[in-house]
Amino acid sequence: MMQRHPVNDTRFIDGMMSIRATRSIGLVALLLVVTPVLGDDAASLSSWNDTASKRAIVEFVARVTTEGGAEFVPPEERIAVFDNDGTLWCEQPMYFQLLFALDRVHALADQQPEWQDQQPFAAVLANDREKLAALGHADLGAIMAATHAGMTTDEFDAIVREWFQTARHPIYDRPYTELVYQPMLELLDYLRAHGFQTYIVSGGGVDFIRSFADEVYGIPPEQVIGSSGLTHFELRDGVPVLIKTAEIGSIDDGPGKPANIELHIGRRPLMAFGNSDGDLQMLQWTTAGEGPRFGLIVHHTDAEREFAYDRESHIGKLDAALDEAATRGWTVVDMQADWGTVFSEESN
Repeated sequence: MMQRHPVNDTRFIDGMMSIRATRSIGLVALLLVVTPVLGDDAASLSSWNDTASKRAIVEFVARVTTEGGAEFVPPEERIAVFDNDGTLWCEQPMYFQLLFALDRVHALADQQPEWQDQQPFAAVLANDREKLAALGHADLGAIMAATHAGMTTDEFDAIVREWFQTARHPIYDRPYTELVYQPMLELLDYLRAHGFQTYIVSGGGVDFIRSFADEVYGIPPEQVIGSSGLTHFELRDGVPVLIKTAEIGSIDDGPGKPANIELHIGRRPLMAFGNSDGDLQMLQWTTAGEGPRFGLIVHHTDAEREFAYDRESHIGKLDAALDEAATRGWTVVDMQADWGTVFSEESN
């Protein structure tokens, strides 16, 4: 059953009230600095309704970026990490990378005639929804291996980019890259304008996400962390290439997220954003650090403009993390109540 978790982040107010009366002049001066900033920043997040979620973001950023403030954090430590599927863009009715893989099975079918009688490929080619819904991890692994391995990294990048130019979402009938949440795009820009480095930390394939992240999110390839397969180096006609293999290198989900953050970034993030139990450990790791920390969960509550799902969903299940949000003081975004817009109204 859908539950809403209103957020009352009083840390900013409490911090102000704790300043002793003998420093009242300093308090007044600080308020004069912060109040205009809050107003300007609120305007920059125009797709967010004026609710507790938006205020929690703006007030936290004001606290950690106001020079001379008690909680000021230098720019090099302002790291913000974002899950991708369900946090930055839509993930229903199934992960977009899986939809890409299913399309690739159809595209490669003429070269693999044995797939007509071989599962799980036969189910994909027949568009057998019942069998597709019952696919297990081994079946999905076989599909991903057949559609993602055996080519160079450059060849894979070109295939993904071409798919994004032509493929359309089965429900919205829009390009997948248009199904990015407008409030989150504004949030990425807003954080970068305040000296934050923004990273994607996703369970999706790192090379898949890197093919569009810079253009869509303004996040360069070196700031994308994701699941990965192993590659090997070889010379083809004297030209050095990297070949994608079917062997798994890293699964960037659950406890793999903080481990990969440490491996690739080497700093504990200041802010973390997710939407599912797969983001739980990343949120725990981020907000357990010393000093000011911020965790946020996007709760999908809008069945009219997007989808409503959480505890029982097979995609983006949000259960344990939703329970823990209240005890750890994480902000929970009620998509229906907190977002004035979900997707950009512009369409190609």
